[in-house]
Amino acid sequence: MTENDLKIKKIKFFQDLGLYDYSVSFLRKRISVQEVLDNFKEQKEVVIAGRLMAKRLHGKAIFFDLKDFSGKLQVYIKEDTVGKELFEAVKSFDIGDIALFKGQLFKTRAQEPTLNAIELHLLSKSLRPLPEKWHGLRDIETRYRQRYLDIISNEEVKKVFLLRSQLIKEIRHFLDNLGFMEVETPMMQTVAGGARGRPFKTYHNEYGFDLYLRIAPELYLKRLLVAGFEKIYELNRNFRNEGISTKHSPEFTMLEIYSAYSDYQDMMDLTKKLIVHLARTILGKEKLIYQDKTIDLSKWQEISFAKLMKEKYDINPDDEFTMWIDKLRKNNIIVSDFSRSFIINLISELVEPEAETPVFVTDLFSIFCPLAKRKKDNPFLSERFELFMGGIEIANAYSELNDPIEQRERFKEELENLSAEEKREIDEDFLLSLEYGMPPAGGLGIGIDRLAMIFFNQSSIRDVIIFPLLKPY
Repeated sequence: MTENDLKIKKIKFFQDLGLYDYSVSFLRKRISVQEVLDNFKEQKEVVIAGRLMAKRLHGKAIFFDLKDFSGKLQVYIKEDTVGKELFEAVKSFDIGDIALFKGQLFKTRAQEPTLNAIELHLLSKSLRPLPEKWHGLRDIETRYRQRYLDIISNEEVKKVFLLRSQLIKEIRHFLDNLGFMEVETPMMQTVAGGARGRPFKTYHNEYGFDLYLRIAPELYLKRLLVAGFEKIYELNRNFRNEGISTKHSPEFTMLEIYSAYSDYQDMMDLTKKLIVHLARTILGKEKLIYQDKTIDLSKWQEISFAKLMKEKYDINPDDEFTMWIDKLRKNNIIVSDFSRSFIINLISELVEPEAETPVFVTDLFSIFCPLAKRKKDNPFLSERFELFMGGIEIANAYSELNDPIEQRERFKEELENLSAEEKREIDEDFLLSLEYGMPPAGGLGIGIDRLAMIFFNQSSIRDVIIFPLLKPY
């Protein structure tokens, strides 16, 4: 008989004894372990429930370590208290089982808070063993595929996702207090727009046409600026059918913010205030440690992309692409295309020496910024920045282009420079909305997954996404 068969047999045994009951009437009286510890009083009667993480037999007594979401508490079961038959049955409880205990609190000689159980129930039988106690779950592939085991076994992993939840909650709190309104825009779109990227394609059976999972919510959020909503944000899931790496996931979370009567300089100021606020509130500090680098949030820099390109590669914003290719190749840089990923990687290499402070990269070439306003003193440069922290692109912001005539021309110009597989339709409905008038506005996008990587010192984006996409077995 296999170990699994034995555990299934135990279920029948516990059911016959009336111990296996997941509809216990006093479940409603259950309190968390943390509540027990915060309000500890000897002889106080409480009901707790959770997973059994350790078992120690001492003659006619059993000690369990019970763990719930909030913490761990020792449970003491004595044969004289519960009776011989029940005591013998409880000895068969396994690590991983989920159980409920009712009893009185006391402290052991070692002053450990403990529950003296007088009543108990098995709520869920664990048919498979948990990862070995002292080593936890180490195999990286198993950790991602069975994240539930990863969280049970590794407190540090659990902490990352608790902190991520706090991060998102605090973002909402910060923006709400500034008068921003949270909105929701379509995740399925008839035209994939708002950013460069290869979309995931699907099909609507009832209407009989193709749809795309959004690569960005930008064009819908700008429609809301046209509608008169002046300060809006969306915490959104985006999808891009592209490569996977430590910094890229095909499904990822973005924060997008739009503020009417603002520009990219206002967005720069908002970005600083938001990130510093999050660091102070969640981490209690302004100096972050990311992969052995210190990122000091009290120091922010601005670097001109145009200046760096001129100094390092002798490239000017009005150069033809053929000149770009020649000059970059002379510097041993392989140019396959001028995708956004290529440009971001190029910027990352240029600002890497400054990675120990947040860096705003400005003066990006207009040819790569079809949705941003051009600079008045140099139309080959855009009113845009990219924020890098620890050598990773974290945020992107524009002074949003609101001229419908120029926007149409910029879309056409962009399409001419896209590869065949990137070609897509122009969003005519978005252009129509601009013709009714969109106020000048600043727009900001922050990659939440990457920000979490930096804040919580995780080397891979998969370590901050609870269920990252993996190849099937």
